[in-house]
Amino acid sequence: MDQKPLDLEAAKPSAESISDPNLVTWDGPQDPENPKNWPNKIKWRYTVAVSLFTFISPVSSAMIAPALSKLGEDLNMNNKLEIELALSIFILAYAVGPLFFGPASELYGRVRLLQLSNIWYLVWNLGCGFAQNPAELFVFRFLAGIGGSAPLALGGGAISDTWSADERGKAMGIYTLAPLLGPVVGPIAGGFIAEYSTWRWVFWSSSVAAVFIQAIGLLWLRESHPGTLLRRKRDCLVKATGNHKLHTGDANPETLASKLGGAVARPIRMFTTQPIITVIAIYMGYLFGTLYLMLATFPSIWTEWYGESVSIGGLNYLSIAIGSFTGLVLNFFFIDRIYRNLKTKNNGIGRPEFRMPTMFIGSIMVSIGLFWYGWSVQTRLHWIMPNIGVAICSAGTMGCLQGMQTYTVDSYPTYAASAMAACALLRSLAGFGFPLFAPYLYRDLGYGWGTSILAFISIGVGIPAPFVFWVFGDRLRAMSRYAAN
Repeated sequence: MDQKPLDLEAAKPSAESISDPNLVTWDGPQDPENPKNWPNKIKWRYTVAVSLFTFISPVSSAMIAPALSKLGEDLNMNNKLEIELALSIFILAYAVGPLFFGPASELYGRVRLLQLSNIWYLVWNLGCGFAQNPAELFVFRFLAGIGGSAPLALGGGAISDTWSADERGKAMGIYTLAPLLGPVVGPIAGGFIAEYSTWRWVFWSSSVAAVFIQAIGLLWLRESHPGTLLRRKRDCLVKATGNHKLHTGDANPETLASKLGGAVARPIRMFTTQPIITVIAIYMGYLFGTLYLMLATFPSIWTEWYGESVSIGGLNYLSIAIGSFTGLVLNFFFIDRIYRNLKTKNNGIGRPEFRMPTMFIGSIMVSIGLFWYGWSVQTRLHWIMPNIGVAICSAGTMGCLQGMQTYTVDSYPTYAASAMAACALLRSLAGFGFPLFAPYLYRDLGYGWGTSILAFISIGVGIPAPFVFWVFGDRLRAMSRYAAN
């Protein structure tokens, strides 16, 4: 976590900045202070630590799902919408937090925000276990969700800081798996806690886990944001030399308020002006909305339709985990290999669009998995059949998310956290809204046609989008003030 003392002689402006002797930058391409030049052991520790922070918040988001009926009884919730809101209001906070955390990390660094936001999340999540009425629970859940949203906003930028484009796919796969596994592990544990203890321990146990992750972060996290590291380097040089003309190439200095205001506005501006971000955010929102719709409806499907107990019904969430792991393993072996092969065929020039094959294949799998799942439940086939459909859908979702997140980071390396925050906005709104309309969707259309509508959306958006990016991606990035060209 602590940076080693700065070598002031080595930190003098390098040949790279000879045209401007006051420009402070890296000391050549092999500068060990550059996070991309860290030893792989440190990079992987950093990646795992960031992924753990990204894992624990989604655990809390869905861990309560199997306990909703008991929670509703204890807190005198009067209708199904109110009960579902106890689950989804946490995800609504995911739409708020990234608008601040993502851009703020580009001003103040990743590590400080990761650690402080986790403490914020821990405190309010612990408070949920002491809630005495619905209002208290909703407020505490929302505040916990704001803190828990930080890793989702910062993680993509953190991976971009430390890994080159040729290596980034595997690291992004580990990071992408975390928010998919969290909503799976949570309900499995929550099911047994709800059946053999009280729903309050759902919150207390996840808070205990957050303490352990905080401890790992203290050991393994170190600042990785290049802009923050170079500003620290500049400050040390100014202090040592007295040369106040030294700079890092940033724009003219701004006040703290104007800096933060501009940074918070950037994700919204990117979402509304960057077609790449707009399309990816919409499809990412659909995928997360579908995931949380499944998480919200799983308890009633397995207990009411298939007659399983709460704890045994929770084991069906393993199908999401198995599918996600399968998708991760496949992408782990192929995403960087595909990128390198396409780069070689393109005269050694890499393009972000070389990430699109995984999104295309993943979208096909999502569509197939949703049709399989919905009609298996509708016709009440053996319990293994809907689980197979969910596993196929989850594997496809993993491929889509990994391809889209890596493509976004490759396209917007300087503003990766803001780009991911823009995507997180719509993703979180969908994760909040989908579970609320799920009971009405399935009541009116049934599980077969209700889930088929979701599959048709995947066909309409997820399959054409990779081709559009493949053909027009270069031009879209060339017209952008944010993208790398």
